Amino acid sequence: MKCKFKIRGLDCANCAAELERKLNKLDGIDEANINFMTERMELELYDDEDKDEIIKRVKKLIKKEEPDVTIDEL
Repeated sequence: MKCKFKIRGLDCANCAAELERKLNKLDGIDEANINFMTERMELELYDDEDKDEIIKRVKKLIKKEEPDVTIDEL
């Protein structure tokens, strides 16, 4: 299942790449892609039944790594 988000507040492309690497290590995420230029994040989830729990973990990780970043599901 794919989930798309608008991601705002990233400072640089390196920050986006580092965040992408960390998201790809989270359980439940098959693939995470962040496009710094378009401020878009796409997550490919293993199982849509756990979607809410996975999104909570994603938001927690983002808040820890990049406190000023906000994400909104599209």
